[in-house]
Amino acid sequence: MTGVESSFSSHIALKRANFWSSPDSKPIYVGAIDIGTNSTHLLVACINPVIHTFSIELAEKSTTRLGERDPDSGALTEVAMGRVLETLQRFKELAASYKVEELVIAATSAVREAPNGRDFLSHIKEALHLDVDLVSGPEEARLIYLGVLSGMPFGDRPHLLLDIGGGSTELILADRMDARALTSTRVGAVRLQRDFVKDEPISSKRREFLQTFIEGSLEPAVDKVCRRIKSGELPAMIATSGTAMAIGALVASESLNPSMKLHGYRLSKTQVDNLVDKLVLMTPQERRKLTPINDRRAEIIVPGALILQTTMQMVGVDELILSERALREGLIVDWMLRHGLLEDRFSFQSSIRQRTVVHQAERFGVNRSRSEHVANYALSLYDNTQGILHHDEGDGRDLLWAAAMLHACGQHINLSSYHKHSWYLIRHGELLGYSQSEHLMVAAIARYHRRGLPKKRHEAWQSLEHKTHRKLVFEMSLILRLATSIDRRPEPAVASISVLSGNSEVLCKLVPENPNQNLSLEKWSLENCSKIIKDSCNVKLKVLV
Repeated sequence: MTGVESSFSSHIALKRANFWSSPDSKPIYVGAIDIGTNSTHLLVACINPVIHTFSIELAEKSTTRLGERDPDSGALTEVAMGRVLETLQRFKELAASYKVEELVIAATSAVREAPNGRDFLSHIKEALHLDVDLVSGPEEARLIYLGVLSGMPFGDRPHLLLDIGGGSTELILADRMDARALTSTRVGAVRLQRDFVKDEPISSKRREFLQTFIEGSLEPAVDKVCRRIKSGELPAMIATSGTAMAIGALVASESLNPSMKLHGYRLSKTQVDNLVDKLVLMTPQERRKLTPINDRRAEIIVPGALILQTTMQMVGVDELILSERALREGLIVDWMLRHGLLEDRFSFQSSIRQRTVVHQAERFGVNRSRSEHVANYALSLYDNTQGILHHDEGDGRDLLWAAAMLHACGQHINLSSYHKHSWYLIRHGELLGYSQSEHLMVAAIARYHRRGLPKKRHEAWQSLEHKTHRKLVFEMSLILRLATSIDRRPEPAVASISVLSGNSEVLCKLVPENPNQNLSLEKWSLENCSKIIKDSCNVKLKVLV
């Protein structure tokens, strides 16, 4: 491991006016607060009104345990309400420091089920001057759908969305066009822990009882979503919420290459089953020693994990994908819809990848004109060298575009080794719509577009788990290397490139921006790649102006 690595341990046509903000556009800050059964969360989002997307500027959480209600009356206790009021006051001040234009606040199952829930919301209004929406179960499911929709591509496949909360579980059948079924069931991690788990580790008989109870509770919801799955469809499952993230973190921690980000992380049912078997045999003290989860999550992880495991079994899926976006992000999307910042809720789905890449490029101060020229050069090379410089069937094209748009993002840190810094920034940044493996490949393509070729000791190379991924990265990085070699001046001199390939030869003709433009610099730079292309692909590179 060396340098930064050791220290840091079809063409996509973009309409520039739509995807790059003008100097006059001002970001809009909106806050979202979710008053849940176990925790109260604050999210501050920075909305770009030009490219119609948002980034998360602040995420805060406080374990307020509102679900610890009076055992006889079911009412919210004074102690629990006091914790929430204190948290809301702090969150209000935090949001004000970010100059949010509006705070959108939602209360879920704990408040809507408590006999004094509405009185509590009135007290919040009186004491803190905050309006809180008491959302129904189906509305909670709809907001979760919007949140997930904003950060994960559904393609043409239906998806089952599972959100395990403290007091309720939402199961949603949706595709990129609509939510076919929205369900909310009164079974959650805190509720099960409070009502049925008295002694731990739980006995095999108690585990069997909990699984039977969960099955019975979820049966109407599962039946509703299954009836709306069309013949021949195989839905994918997306899980969100603290329980799902905790399980994902525990599974990832056992991997040889643990994931740095859980959004898009995939878990097999076998991995979930094995983890549940371990958790149910542990005492609360033993679970608290598990570093990927906090103490409060350790207390309620067993019933939450059993809900997740049982749901996967009932709907018959062998794998799930984790989503970090859910209800809070759904509140932001809903606000954008209501204020005309999104044409419809499908806007994110049509361009999630483009938006997130452009947003990151803006964030890191990437030169727009140069990155778009490099991306165009790269895609021209890709489209005309299939079977010569690469053997990709189409999956790599989108990854190449993203890497081309972001390859120079590390320049504002260090010019001489900027490719390494670009890898780090892309690797640890937010690329919505890309799977975890795709995210790693985009970062690695940018990493190897200049200087040395991949080496086994490189962290960027080690992070690619499959040979097919390494092969794709190698081929795409060579194409990006050629594309960036043409980009030698602050103002691009090459309008386009014409590429002919065949018989182990690639002929590149450079077309100047201006008729009398001298392109000897670009020709020399591109020809300097000849040796590496010859050695890597046994292909002869010729350049004409």
